Amino acid sequence: MKNKEKILDIIRQQGKTTSSEITSRLNISRQYVNLVISELIAEKQVLKIGGTRNAFYVSLLFVKEHPEILPSIFKKTFKNQLLEEHEVIVEIEEKFPQILNLPENVRSIFIFAFSEMFNNAIEHSQSKNISIEVAIRDGKLSFMVLDSGVGAFRNIMKKKGLHSEVEAVQDLLKGKTTTMPKSHSGEGIFFTSKSADLFILDSFGYQLALNTKVENVAIKNVSIIKRGTKVIFEIDANSERHLNQVFKKYTNLSEESDYGFDKTEIRVKLYTMGGVHISRSQARRILSGLEKFKIILLDFENVPVVGQAFADEVYRVFHYKYPDIKIEEKNMSEGVRFMIERAKNEAKNNN
Repeated sequence: MKNKEKILDIIRQQGKTTSSEITSRLNISRQYVNLVISELIAEKQVLKIGGTRNAFYVSLLFVKEHPEILPSIFKKTFKNQLLEEHEVIVEIEEKFPQILNLPENVRSIFIFAFSEMFNNAIEHSQSKNISIEVAIRDGKLSFMVLDSGVGAFRNIMKKKGLHSEVEAVQDLLKGKTTTMPKSHSGEGIFFTSKSADLFILDSFGYQLALNTKVENVAIKNVSIIKRGTKVIFEIDANSERHLNQVFKKYTNLSEESDYGFDKTEIRVKLYTMGGVHISRSQARRILSGLEKFKIILLDFENVPVVGQAFADEVYRVFHYKYPDIKIEEKNMSEGVRFMIERAKNEAKNNN
């Protein structure tokens, strides 16, 4: 029997062992044992539990019989120097192997979402250190990415010449918003937020929270103001959501489409002032940047009424300028529906 098979056989027999115990039994060098065990871990035949000094190795059967042996959380802080998100994911999988046991659809969502958020911290934050936390508790998979950098909202506000952090949040929710257009599409935060059950972006006293289960989006001030950006992502560990479903929802699937990110959804309520949406300037704020899309879905939930100027700006002025862009609506009250239909009819009569 080859040494590799002997080592695997020992781990399977004992269920749980250390490299020192294997070295003593086979009378071979610890360096060689560690090399072979590394191969077995890479082949997903053995799992490593614990840090370097206190590490031990377990068989897959032992883990199945004793799931409590696995840690429920993985934390680490990285220096933001030559970091690569895929290398960090490999380390997470090695030190937090529960990730490998997740359903494939959930694992795919985790890899996509974590990669996007960690890459954002690497390339945009200008932070010296980036901390992460990945956990599986009470049937929920979550991760956190924390930096002490320039702040996501402030960075967008500065680079795009916006007036407030709230306007930066509004732009993020549209999608295709990036401060580095040559190297980023601006889709990362948008699709990450849509693939989560709960997504929170917290920066310098402002917080964006999206709960996709109840279709709720909130922008608020928080009392504890910390430098940098904190991202929190949570999803049911047995979620039936698939990443391709998330992308399809915001993809124009018509025959003439190139299947790109052509569709966006706007929560009109987030742009209201005083509870009523009336101004032409607010309409212009909503429409800013939306010429990049082919389909715009306006969600009027909790918007009781819109003014004539608002409707005219959307359905006559903008539509005249971009006639190939399709504007759709949902969750309209009778008051909103009346003003929109009126604006559409006037636009037709004036053409």
